[in-house]
Amino acid sequence: MRIRSLGVIDDAVVELSPGFTAVTGETGAGKTMVVTSLGLLLGGRADAALVRIGAEKAVVEGRITVPPDASAAVRAEEAGAELDDGALLISRTVSAEGRSRAHLGGRSVPVGMLAELADELVAVHGQTDQQGLLKLTRQRQALDRYAGDAVAVPLAKYGEAYRRLRAVATELEEIVTRARERAQEADLLRFGLDEIAAVEPRAGEDVELAEEAERLGHAEALSSAATAAHAALAGNPEDPEGIDAATLVAGAQRALDAVRSHDPALSALADRIGEIGILLGDVAGELAGYADDLDADPLRLAAVEERRAALTGLTRKYGADVAAVLAWAEESGRRLTELDGDDERIEELTAERDALRAELGGLAQALTDARTEAAERFAAAVTAELASLAMPHARVSFAIRQTEDPEGVEVGGRTVAYGPSGADEVELLLAPHPGAPPRPIAKGASGGELSRVMLAVEVVFAGTDPVPTYLFDEVDAGVGGKAAVEIGRRLARLAKSAQVVVVTHLPQVAAFADRQLLVEKTNDGSVTRSGVKVLEGEERIKELSRMLAGQEDSETARAHAEELLETARADG
Repeated sequence: MRIRSLGVIDDAVVELSPGFTAVTGETGAGKTMVVTSLGLLLGGRADAALVRIGAEKAVVEGRITVPPDASAAVRAEEAGAELDDGALLISRTVSAEGRSRAHLGGRSVPVGMLAELADELVAVHGQTDQQGLLKLTRQRQALDRYAGDAVAVPLAKYGEAYRRLRAVATELEEIVTRARERAQEADLLRFGLDEIAAVEPRAGEDVELAEEAERLGHAEALSSAATAAHAALAGNPEDPEGIDAATLVAGAQRALDAVRSHDPALSALADRIGEIGILLGDVAGELAGYADDLDADPLRLAAVEERRAALTGLTRKYGADVAAVLAWAEESGRRLTELDGDDERIEELTAERDALRAELGGLAQALTDARTEAAERFAAAVTAELASLAMPHARVSFAIRQTEDPEGVEVGGRTVAYGPSGADEVELLLAPHPGAPPRPIAKGASGGELSRVMLAVEVVFAGTDPVPTYLFDEVDAGVGGKAAVEIGRRLARLAKSAQVVVVTHLPQVAAFADRQLLVEKTNDGSVTRSGVKVLEGEERIKELSRMLAGQEDSETARAHAEELLETARADG
């Protein structure tokens, strides 16, 4: 990894050994920045406070070797990344304003992509993870992870049924609790539909009636106008001497007919005048018929206005026009059918809810059985690991229990509470020595014991669900003496099958590392390229002496450091 402008680190390169790498240094020297850097490369949360004061941005670049057939490599290539000689090049930039960018194999990718790959590449554990292990939820998750498909398969089925039950219960509760509101809504809809049905509106009827009312309201004027127009076109029988348009056009037609044979142009005009005469006759006939058919009956006008008033009463309540009123009636009819079907729907939902609760009870029982079986194996494996971590008499076990709840599901003949992960409460118990009762690790384990329990759990996971790299950030806190030596020895054994990186204050742990990196500040308080170096020979002995006694030149500390290294080499 190359780290620039991150925390106290100005510009440094960290080269990690394929086996066991220990990162040491004085308190505040920047060792934790190594962990932070790796966290950023693996999609961790960006924080502007990480950027070195005075710098515009912090940059972390890393090279991670990945087998070409590994799912992480396949996923990266699907995202457009390219492998560089079997390695993924990852870059993460954090600006002083808090903006973050990620690059994978030369391609810009979402930060979430790095987090996806992290689960398959690196397992990071620090003191916060120890606190996490104290939570019952994390303990159940650890047991489920160890159990594998034996729990994962029924848990997936359980989760699906649980989500369906929640949806059914929510709908049922809504229908039942809103019964009064829905009944009121149904009454209002029935009233409206009855009112509309009583009027029986017809599509477009309002437009037709408006036109008829307009016509009836001006019937006398319309009749007079039509009669006058007819007289102008076809003559008035009461005035035989009057001149009308039809007579004039006929005269023009006769005048042209006498000479039309002498000029084709004049003949064409005569034809057009003939067409005018025909059109005048047609219009005159229609005017006469219009005047005869016009109904000036005031009773009909009253009936039309009454009908329009009835339609207006509907449009005032249910829509802008009759078309909108009819659309409201259609939609309201469907809604009323739905509301009237509540009783039937309640019966259906109740039956489905009861069936799902019974199904959940069976699946919860399957989960309990699978967890109980896996818990025995998991506890035995962790107990065996603790024996190699200077806790030979410690015993780990799991308590798997359920809580009575009359609103729950039936498991093992009891009605118990349930949640999205089943009905089980899983708690990790520790009996640190013979005769001590098993107690929850939150209450029965010291800081050093908790560190070793967590390390033992991770080592067990390494045998069942391995990842290529393990990073431990001061998980040996609170441990010393023989226990520290055993932790170093166990980490060295884990490093035979995976890459292990440990940030530590303990010389007993650092002595077992294949490579020891020293992080040290310069006089101005920063870590530069020369501030992260591989310790070998005399330099490593001096650093171990400092870690042992706080004095690099102490002969006693040097002798002890050399003895630790010899012990580690002999053990390897």
